[in-house]
Amino acid sequence: MKQLLFILIFSSWFSVLAQQTSVIDFKRASVTISSVSVENKTVSGSIAYQFDVLKAVDSFYLDTKNTTFSKVVLNNKSVPYHITDNKIWIVNSMSPSKEHTLQFSFVSQPKKAMYFIDADDENNHQIWTQGQGQYTSHWLPSLDDTNDKIEFDLKITYKKGFTVIANGKLINKESNATHTTWYYDMQKPMSSYLVALAIGKYEKVEEISASGTPINYYYYPEDSAKVEPTYRYSKVMFDFLENEIGVAFPWQNYKQIPVKDFLYAGMENTGATIFSDAFMVDTTAFIDKNYVNVNAHELAHQWFGNLVTATQSKHHWLQEGFATYYALMAERYVFGEDYYFWKLHEYAQELLEQEQAGDATPLLDPKASSVTFYKKGAWVLEMLKNKVGDKAFNEAVQTYLKTYQFKNVETDDFLSIVEKTSNLSLSAFKKKWLESNILPINEMTSHLIKESESIATFLKYDCELDPNSCKKLLLTTQDHRLKAKIIPLLNGDVPSFLFFETDLKVRQAVAKSFTFVPLELKTQYETFLEDNSYITKEVALYTLWVNFPESRTGYLEQTANEVGLNDKNIRMLWLVLALNTEGINHLNKQKYYTELVNYTSPKYDFNVRQNAMSYLQSLNAFNEIALNHVFLATKHHNWRFKSMAKNLLKSLSEIEKYKSIITNLQKEKF
Repeated sequence: MKQLLFILIFSSWFSVLAQQTSVIDFKRASVTISSVSVENKTVSGSIAYQFDVLKAVDSFYLDTKNTTFSKVVLNNKSVPYHITDNKIWIVNSMSPSKEHTLQFSFVSQPKKAMYFIDADDENNHQIWTQGQGQYTSHWLPSLDDTNDKIEFDLKITYKKGFTVIANGKLINKESNATHTTWYYDMQKPMSSYLVALAIGKYEKVEEISASGTPINYYYYPEDSAKVEPTYRYSKVMFDFLENEIGVAFPWQNYKQIPVKDFLYAGMENTGATIFSDAFMVDTTAFIDKNYVNVNAHELAHQWFGNLVTATQSKHHWLQEGFATYYALMAERYVFGEDYYFWKLHEYAQELLEQEQAGDATPLLDPKASSVTFYKKGAWVLEMLKNKVGDKAFNEAVQTYLKTYQFKNVETDDFLSIVEKTSNLSLSAFKKKWLESNILPINEMTSHLIKESESIATFLKYDCELDPNSCKKLLLTTQDHRLKAKIIPLLNGDVPSFLFFETDLKVRQAVAKSFTFVPLELKTQYETFLEDNSYITKEVALYTLWVNFPESRTGYLEQTANEVGLNDKNIRMLWLVLALNTEGINHLNKQKYYTELVNYTSPKYDFNVRQNAMSYLQSLNAFNEIALNHVFLATKHHNWRFKSMAKNLLKSLSEIEKYKSIITNLQKEKF
């Protein structure tokens, strides 16, 4: 009987697997998360799914990984089910009908998608999710298929003293002596990969958009001074995008939550963007590394990606290209026309470099690079608007969003609407810009020259062939962005009058352009140590330390209390320079070395750890503690950091003084 049952299930897989959205339509999920164990890295709870049957079927599935199930009930009756490596199959013959309910309890042990940060810190750990791709099913039995949109309501219980944040509106909180239960309500459907959960120690500030939407800015209690510079222009950009797009923000509210060791810059979960806390900055860091572009990009995704979602990866530009373009439009509103076109120029240069490296693909290639999906996608929209005109373009975008809201789309869905609003055929445009891997760089350059006097001027000059003309331009122009672009092209032959510039980005370009500082410019160059830019200070400290050995202790004293960006860029450079400066007490040097090694520890953000490891590698000065931290980093969830650690450990294992330590560490771990 069991064998017959398995054959019946197996035969139905092939008929359902590739087209379940045409057979079963999941409508709503009431999710109860009764326990999230940071100690055991598990999540348990129950779900009640409501769904319609569109066509006769003898089984259907949900995606799931590393999950056990109990109390599986279909329409209030226990039902047979079968679990494969990545699915739970419900075995039951059903005819086309509506309003069915599937309920079950589950315990998941996610290998990805839910991350437990600083799990050994009972009072200050974090738990957060990252579901983009097909990953939510690792912690929440759901659907990896982005074409099935579901309204998720979440009820989550966690320890008192922690804040629990999820999609939707917080409609209730209930507490007992040890735990709090948070109730979040969603009113509209979304793809499963956009379900989000974040747990940590947070406070928040709220603003209300011009249209009445609550906007919540979360922050760590110790980061209250960073709230304004981090979230600067948020409401301005929110209001701008609602007006520019012409379609109201589609969700009940909007939240932004910083987390430690995030996988990317940010992720546009529905109504709840999670982003890297490396973007939590103070007023000085704002000039060097701010959240504005990431902020605008993830916000734009609330329409492009969340409200309308691509059917498959070949149409991914409909999400990333649109979000990149509208983020740039928001920045244009904040920072001005020149900023906008210079960013488009940067995107064009990246795309050109990609093409010259032989890595270019059509925009509609599902394996296209991020540079293609994001930046060529943005350029396509810029040139499409230029071709059809602002009125037809804006009308098309509004029609597109309203027609396909809470649905899935392909490229032709959008282009056909643009053809109708503009009364133009776009077949040639599509072939050139979306289906060809050849970059129309001449058209892009002509467009930039036409739209931006600053870029037109820049492209007239060849600083390598005629540096004097560029120097004269620097003397006469008041265009700070133009100056900052020209200075690096002079290869260090920078006119001394530029030391008196006040624009921080121009001064940063000047500081970076010097490797050798003439004695007569020493005093002027030292002023860079006073700039309100952590990158400028870092560059200036190193350059001065190298050029003027007799003044090294003075420079170190002047910058002894500087930390810099969130990766501690100035502090780590300071430690390395102090370790290599004569006249510094040996005991102090030991203290500085211990501090540098300590920054490789898992208690720090991976950006800090990576910075410290890189410096220790340059010093060839790893000890057993630091090597153990490198080994631990090879197990980190951030793949870039993990890859760096693996490569570092491999190179260190070839150095004689580290071989035995690394061998012993490997034996201990395995």
